[in-house]
Order: sequence, then structure tokens, then C-alpha cells
Amino acid sequence: MAKVTIRKRAVTKGRSALYLDYYPPLPNPDTGKLTRREFLRVYLFDKPKSELERQHNRETQKLADHVRATRQLEIQNHEFGFLSDERRNGSFNEFFRQMAAKKAGSNSDNWNMALRYFIDYAGEHFRFSDLTELFCEDYRDHMLTGPALGERGKSISTNTAVSYFGKFRSVLKKAYKGGLISKNYYELTPAIKDEETHREFLTIEEFQRLARTDATNGLIKRAALFSGLTGLRFSDIETLMWSEIRGEADNYYIQFRQEKTAGAEVLPISNTAHSLLGTGTCLPEKVFKGLRYSQVKLVLLKWLAKAGISKNITFHSFRHTYATLQLAAGTDIFTVSKMLGHRNVKTTQIYTKVIDSKKKEAADKIKLELN
Repeated sequence: MAKVTIRKRAVTKGRSALYLDYYPPLPNPDTGKLTRREFLRVYLFDKPKSELERQHNRETQKLADHVRATRQLEIQNHEFGFLSDERRNGSFNEFFRQMAAKKAGSNSDNWNMALRYFIDYAGEHFRFSDLTELFCEDYRDHMLTGPALGERGKSISTNTAVSYFGKFRSVLKKAYKGGLISKNYYELTPAIKDEETHREFLTIEEFQRLARTDATNGLIKRAALFSGLTGLRFSDIETLMWSEIRGEADNYYIQFRQEKTAGAEVLPISNTAHSLLGTGTCLPEKVFKGLRYSQVKLVLLKWLAKAGISKNITFHSFRHTYATLQLAAGTDIFTVSKMLGHRNVKTTQIYTKVIDSKKKEAADKIKLELN
């Protein structure tokens, strides 16, 4: 068990600041990093010159002793699976908000929407102490049957529920790991299963038509085409640095870390894909500098309409396009899985069903009238 000791550090004007020394070091519940010191932001006069200063020292010392005893009790309680009232009554919403604030790009938008759905259900002042297994189950049911935000006439789609409830479970996991809750509700609450849906993609003819069509935002056009030629997600394209672009003509590749999976990747890219990058240096600067996810939807709508394409294409559809066209061209599924950065080939198999449906459509195009 860690021991908590009050220590002093000399500051200015004949005073000493008080801090708590933890030994052995304890993990910070927010960052997970080990720490030994907690500064109390109070001080003692080294040589009190008046009764007022002596009284200040006595009361400050009592305050420091009280905080030290409280911290020691919190550590002891945690060792035995209990939590202090201070932690139990902490804001779960604020913890959720802090996790969402650390995300970037489209992932940030998804996390913020997940937070909005949770607060809409649980209220503005939901605490860690309000968490129960029954609450988690009820919230899961709500996400499967409740109304969509902003579209009260519609239910939450299954895949939206999968995504947002999954982020709620991630918060539960982080809170338990950080010692903010005493039960592992992440393990106790089952995830919502994916509903198999049609993944929209462009045919090679449509993809070529888009490439020849001007867009109102050239940066977004280049980024979208680059996604369709490499399979990269928006988050990976938005954070792509010039220092990660390697190789030479006919042998270009990207050496980077995926934002979603945190996996280190080496991705070969074609000369055509490389030409979409523009010009840059090896300095630590973004390749698609100024790319904003909030601008994508409107630009895509106008660009697709101008190209005469009526499909519901999102930025992520360009990743689906890459996977589908690769498989249609005969690239084996294991190679496509590696190119997409999937950790399990089962994730890639959804695209094989798309190809099978296209084969079925092709088979039905030859018709004969038999007697």
C-alpha cells in the first residue's frame, strides 16, 4: 500500500510550499502516468514573525494533515475495492467529455455525438455513483429502440447504436481502469452487434467520372480520390505527414500509424495516388493541410451531382470503393485485408459479398425465352 507523506519545498519570501509525496508512485486516473507529488497550493512561514503568521501556520498544517489523511484513506479504500465519496460523486459526463475532446477528425464528431446521445438519455448531471448494471442495460435497450436525435420520428439505426454505445462502453472501461468505478461495467454490459448493411461504393466508371469532374474544393477532391486509390480513412489522410511519404516513382509507399487501430503500417501506393499529394518536403507538415471534415458533406453532394452520380456516397465510401474494386480486379482477400489495415480478415469478408452480388447481377443479364 502506498504511503502518503507531507513534505516541504522552499519558495519565495521565507515560505515553504507543502505537497504530498506518494510512495510508491500512483497512476494518475486521467493520464495513467505514475506520479509521486501532489502540490496542495498552501504554504507555511519558515520563521513566523507575528501571532497572525503563527496562527496561519497552525491552521495550514491542520488542513494539510486532513488532506494527507483523506488521501491515505482513499488509497486504502481502493486497495480493498471501495471508492471515496469524492470519486463516486464525480461527473461521469465530464469524464466522457474529456475522452471525446482527445479525438480528432471524423472520430471526434462521432465521439461528440455519442456524448450528446448519452446526455439526452441520462441528463446533464450524471455521476459515477449513478452507474449500475441495470442502468447500462436500460441504456443499451434505449439505443436499440429510442428516437434519433433531431429526427424524433425515426428510431436510432442499429449501426448508429453500435457506434455510440461502443463509445459509452469505452468510457466505462477507461473509468474502471482509472479506479473511478469499482465494478467493470464494460465486461458486464454486452456490446450491440453490427447489423449487416449495404456498403455504398463507386464503380470504376463512376470513380473515373468523378476524377474528371471539378469540385468546389480541390483539397477535398484530392483527399477523396486518394482514399479511393489507397483505402485510407479520413483520419489517416487528415493526419498524414510529408515525412511519412517514402520511395520513388513506381515504388512509392507510406510509413505511418493508423489513427483508429494505432497499428504501424507500410502501405505501397501507386504513381497516380502519389500525384494527388502535390508537392512538399520531409518537414513535419501535413500533406493535406487545412482539410476539415465539417466541409466534406456539402462538397461531396455538389461534386457527385455534377458528375451525375445519385448514390449516397460519404467520404468513407471511397475506402469501400478501394476494397471492392481491388477484389473485383482479382486481388486476393488476404492482400486487401493487409492493405486496409484490418487486424482480422473476417472484417474484409463483407466486401466479398458485394462482389458476389455483382456476379449474380451479371449472370442475370443473359436471358433466354425457352419453350
